[in-house]
Amino acid sequence: MPATVVILGGSFAGLHIAHALLKKNTKDLKVVLVSKNSHFYWNLASVRRIIPGVLKDEDIFKPIAAALKKYPESSYEFIVGTAEEADFDAKSVRITTESGESKTLSYDQLVVATGSHTAGNVPWKAEGTYEQTLALLKSTEEKVKAANHIVVAGAGTTGVELTGELAFEFGKTKEIVLLSAGDKLVNGDIIAPAAANELKKLNAKIQYNARVTETRASAADPAKTEVVLANGETLTTDLYLPTMGLIPNTTYVPAKYLNENKLVDVDEFFRVKGTTNVWAAGDVVSKPRAGFMITQKQAAGVSKNLELALAGKEPIVVKQLPMDILAAAVGRSRGAGRMGSFKLPSIGVYLAKGKTMGLPMMSGYIDGSVA
Repeated sequence: MPATVVILGGSFAGLHIAHALLKKNTKDLKVVLVSKNSHFYWNLASVRRIIPGVLKDEDIFKPIAAALKKYPESSYEFIVGTAEEADFDAKSVRITTESGESKTLSYDQLVVATGSHTAGNVPWKAEGTYEQTLALLKSTEEKVKAANHIVVAGAGTTGVELTGELAFEFGKTKEIVLLSAGDKLVNGDIIAPAAANELKKLNAKIQYNARVTETRASAADPAKTEVVLANGETLTTDLYLPTMGLIPNTTYVPAKYLNENKLVDVDEFFRVKGTTNVWAAGDVVSKPRAGFMITQKQAAGVSKNLELALAGKEPIVVKQLPMDILAAAVGRSRGAGRMGSFKLPSIGVYLAKGKTMGLPMMSGYIDGSVA
């Protein structure tokens, strides 16, 4: 019988690994891809999609089924469903399909790549199903269109990019405020001054040392939101958009395989510690941090180690990026970034990321050329 590899998660890591395995071996292998989302979501462009009239839904969503149809039907199974409970000792995972059916999958090798979600009702990551994420994007777009005052909370890369998109489009007609919990943007990274300068050029306002402790509907106008800060100040806004923190989708993973941050604990091979046949990549690992290019390297490494494991060979150390790269698009003509400690010019970040938000790379996940 062919070996069965179950991949949990159909985003950047999971779909990459599925392609890598299926391109190499469709005879002695069965790949079962489980995704709560029926569509591959290019969430890197979500901050631009909520700007009215700039991107269409079909620009950032593609059916996962279409990405797999070129492979023999006997070599894979695609299930729209959610992982509920994994038993690494029994080599099984219980899932709930989109129709509500409970199903237990057995595996020879397992990949944990279910990603993360964001705190608050915002679409920077897939929130639930394709239909739910789509609805959230559209409702956020409508709220952006109607608001005259918008507060973005969280000054990491996502917060900077979201503020940049809003200010590029509405900097002269709406008040856009970015709240930073610390005294610098992007956790004080060396790109912080450049990012702040580019945002100011777009008329965005930045408020430092402004950690949010509470949000509530305004008593005077329930349609508005009161944002309470740690220093006691309260801001009243038409629209509050949080971008703080990522919450790993690991509730189905037994607690002993998770660290204190609920992230999957892996070794240098990106094999889950304490197991011989469970691997993990992407936001569920966040090692050294969550990031698109970091996930690509992890997915490539896990794919290779799965091939070795299926051949009865020992894994190899997963290679990381030769240097840390951080880039933030700031609207549709600017940016701030670095390669290692080398600062990148604004125009360079715009051409590399801000111009398209990486959308041309999306086709690689559909035609399989990413792997």
